[in-house]
Amino acid sequence: MISTESMQFLSAINSSLPLLATTGETADSSLVVAAVLLSLVVVYFASKLGGELSNRFGLPPVLGELVGGVVVGISILHLLVFPETGADSSSSLIISFLKTTAGLNPDAAESVFVAQSEVISVLAELGVIILLFEIGLESNLKDLMAVGIQATIVAVVGVAVPFAAGTAGLMILFGIPAVPAIFAGAALTATSIGITSKVLSELGRLNSKEGQIILGAAVIDDVLGIIVLAVVASLAKDGAVDVGKVVYLIISASGFLLGAIALGNLFNKTFVAIVDKLKTRGELVIPAFIFAFVMAYIAAVIQLEAILGAFAAGLVLEETDKRKELQKQIVSIADMLVPIFFVTVGAKTDLSVLNPAVPTNREGLMMASFLILVAILGKVVTGFSVFGQSQINRLAIGVGMIPRGEVGLVFLGIGSSINILSKPLEAAIIMMVIITTFLAPPLLRFVFPEPTLVSPESNELLLDGSSGTSLAINSSNSESLEANPNSQEAK
Repeated sequence: MISTESMQFLSAINSSLPLLATTGETADSSLVVAAVLLSLVVVYFASKLGGELSNRFGLPPVLGELVGGVVVGISILHLLVFPETGADSSSSLIISFLKTTAGLNPDAAESVFVAQSEVISVLAELGVIILLFEIGLESNLKDLMAVGIQATIVAVVGVAVPFAAGTAGLMILFGIPAVPAIFAGAALTATSIGITSKVLSELGRLNSKEGQIILGAAVIDDVLGIIVLAVVASLAKDGAVDVGKVVYLIISASGFLLGAIALGNLFNKTFVAIVDKLKTRGELVIPAFIFAFVMAYIAAVIQLEAILGAFAAGLVLEETDKRKELQKQIVSIADMLVPIFFVTVGAKTDLSVLNPAVPTNREGLMMASFLILVAILGKVVTGFSVFGQSQINRLAIGVGMIPRGEVGLVFLGIGSSINILSKPLEAAIIMMVIITTFLAPPLLRFVFPEPTLVSPESNELLLDGSSGTSLAINSSNSESLEANPNSQEAK
C-alpha cells in the first residue's frame, strides 16, 4: 500500500516538474529526443564541412563553423532555427521532417520545437563554457599577470572609444534619442572572447605577447561590458543610473578575478592530491569539470558571465602538474560541444537585414555602415595604446579585439526586450555584429605572420596552430632545439 504521505510527495514532485508533465501531455518525449538528435547531426555536419572548407582556403576553421551555421540557420536552409529569431515550428525543416516520417502531431509540433531549441541552446552555452575552460588551461597565469597593466589599458580604451564615438555619432548624425543611442553605443563595447581566443589558439598565437594582451583585455573587457550593460539598462528602465548596482558589479568582478588568482596558488597541490587518490575512470577530468562548473556557477550568481568563471578555473588548473594530461583529455569533449556554440551563433544570424530592397532596412544600412566603421576603428586603436613594447604587433592586438559575436547579441536582446531600439537601429546592430564577427578571423590571420622559433629568453613551446606540431622548444639555460624540418613543411 502507498501511504498518504507518499502520494503527497509524488504529487509535489509532479507539480514541480511542469516541463516534463507538459511534454508528456502534448508530445511524445521520444520525438523531442529525435528532434535534438537531428539538430546535432545538422550542427556537426555543418561545422565539419564548414571547418574543412575554411581550412582548405587557409582560413581559421572557426570561421567555417560560423558560416556553416548561417547556411543551415534562419538565413538560408531553415534546418536549425530558434524561437528567439522569430521562427516557429512551421519554419523548421527538422520539425516538418518529423511530421512526415515520425508521425509528429501538428498540435504538438510547437512544444517539440521549443523543447528542441532550448536543449540545443543549453548545449551551446555549455560548449562556450568548455571552450573558455580549455582556453584558460592553454593560457599562462604568470604571463597574463605580466601584461595586466597593458591589458587593462587596452580594455579601457576599447570600451571608452567605441562607446563615446558610437553614442555621439548616432545622436548628431542620425538624430537618435539619447537613451537608444547610449544603448547602441554600449553594444559596441564588448569583445567576443570565445571567437578571438579560438582563432588565436588555431594560429598558435595564444601564448604570444600579443595573444596574452588580447586575452587579458578581452576578460577585462567582458567585465567592463557587463558594468556598461547594467548602467545603460538601468538608465533605459528607470531614467537614472543605479549607483549601488554599479558599485556591486565592480566589487564583485574585481573580487572574483583576484580571488581566482589567489586560489591558484593555494588550490593546486590540493587538487593534485585529490586526483592522485582517485582510481576509477575519469579521475582527472571529472574533478576538473566539477571545479570549472562551480566557478562558472559562482560567476553567474554574482551577475558576472559564467564563461568568465570557467576561464578563471582553467587559469587555476593551468598551474598544476596535471595540466598537460588534462588538456589532452578535454580535447575530445570540447570537439563534441564547442562546435554547437559556433554553429548556433551563425544559425541565429538573420542575413535578411542585409537586403537593401526592404524599405525598413535602408536607414538601418546607413546606420550600420557607421556602426561598423566605429566598431572596427574603435577597437583597432586599442593596439596603439600599448606602451613600452617596441617589437609588439599593435595592429594584431587591435584586430583581435574587433569581434562582437554572441556578446553583441546579448546587448541587442536586452535592448529589444525593453523596447528602446527602433527596427532600423536593431538591424544596424545586427549587421555590426555579423560583419565584425566574420571579419575578425581572416584579419587576424592576415596581421599575424607565420609562427617562428621562440627567442632564447623564452621557455615556451610553440605549436603549429593547425597541426599541433612542435616548431621549437627552448630552455632558459640552453639553446633552441629546432623542430623536425617536416613540421615546417606541414604548414
